[in-house]
Amino acid sequence: MDVLNARILLVDDEVAHLKTLERLFTKEGYEVVAADGGQQALDRMRERKFHLIITDLMMPDIDGMDLLKLAPTLQPEAEVILMTAFGTVERAVEGMKEGAYDFVSKPIKRATILKAARQGLERQALVVENKELKARLAGLEEERTIVGQSLLMRESVDRVRQVAPSDATVLISGESGTGKELFAQMIYRLSRRAEKPFIAVNCAALPESILESELFGYEKGAFTGANQRKIGRFEAADEGTLFLDEIGELSPQVQVKLLRVLQEGAFERLGANVPTEVDVRIVAATHKNLEKEMKDGNFREDLYYRLNVIDIKIPPLRHRLEDVPLLAEHFLQIYVEKNDRQIQGFSEDALASLSNYHWPGNVRELENIVERAVVLDKDGRIDGDDLPEHVKAGSSEGRHITIPLGTSLEEIEKRVLHETLKMTQGDKKLAAKLLGIATRTIYRKL
Repeated sequence: MDVLNARILLVDDEVAHLKTLERLFTKEGYEVVAADGGQQALDRMRERKFHLIITDLMMPDIDGMDLLKLAPTLQPEAEVILMTAFGTVERAVEGMKEGAYDFVSKPIKRATILKAARQGLERQALVVENKELKARLAGLEEERTIVGQSLLMRESVDRVRQVAPSDATVLISGESGTGKELFAQMIYRLSRRAEKPFIAVNCAALPESILESELFGYEKGAFTGANQRKIGRFEAADEGTLFLDEIGELSPQVQVKLLRVLQEGAFERLGANVPTEVDVRIVAATHKNLEKEMKDGNFREDLYYRLNVIDIKIPPLRHRLEDVPLLAEHFLQIYVEKNDRQIQGFSEDALASLSNYHWPGNVRELENIVERAVVLDKDGRIDGDDLPEHVKAGSSEGRHITIPLGTSLEEIEKRVLHETLKMTQGDKKLAAKLLGIATRTIYRKL
């Protein structure tokens, strides 16, 4: 790695020692940011990207182990080196098991710390390069795939892996643009039906009369223009998987016929008197709240419970902003290849704007914005000026929680606690430190 491009965060509550290290690394040509404690280090980690974090292990309140555990969330590409005093080597070894690159013992020797830092930066550069290579290869093998390392996304993917081998009907719910079809395809690929057909139908894209004939087919002469028998999507998907997207748009008549297929494994083509048996696994998806649709009389209760054997909820992108850089890089590789462009990547201000935007259009909106930036870029690097104004404006306030006036204090507390736990990936001890409360209070409130 080019030393001049490496940014190091130094953390130590001993101010004199911190200043000594700061002078040492600055003299070597590194860009250095100093923090005189764990809390200040957290603030710096939220503000900027670092390639290497060198932190004292023993500090009051938020110590080096806490920072090590938070680093994958706040600084996913940074390596961590721990500084240990006499008697804390055992904890430093524990830290290496938790993901620290190395540790150095105090009193710090100049040659030792510089060597550890150089090797840590070399490893960091190698890991980043490897990730970029894997992303490019994955993009070539399969452009549309599920990308994300956030806790919420991992939970959804783990659920898919658990239910995919079964034949259970699955209902996928999530806002438009979250990638529900990708999850349906993943269920199919991991199922025992992966060698059989995968048929997708968008229930919102077809009028009722056409949708019914598309799903169930028709006999010759069933209606004007039916000059020959047509096989429907159910029959085409026999022994395979049928994906019914936007299932909440089905008319009452089609809902009745779909319920019968789920109950009996058979249906009748339009104009036929003899039922056709099929062996089809149903995966349905909707952006609507089907429970509300049931209460409003728009969706059959018995069909809902037939479809909702297994439910998988896809989180909106605004609830997993830590996945935005991964997704942005993924789409960048796709559209660089498609448009034959030479673009190195994103600037820090561009990634910051993307990571702080609220994404009402979810992943689909992000994909479109990255494609636009690739096409319009002029200097071989996506920066803030390549992004639409509404993205830059929408991210200017940073990551925040919007709470309407009149919200009860109990609800405000609940939302802040929930968002903090998401950021710490469920680590209640770290969440308590960030919120300034006792860990037992977290457990009690949960």
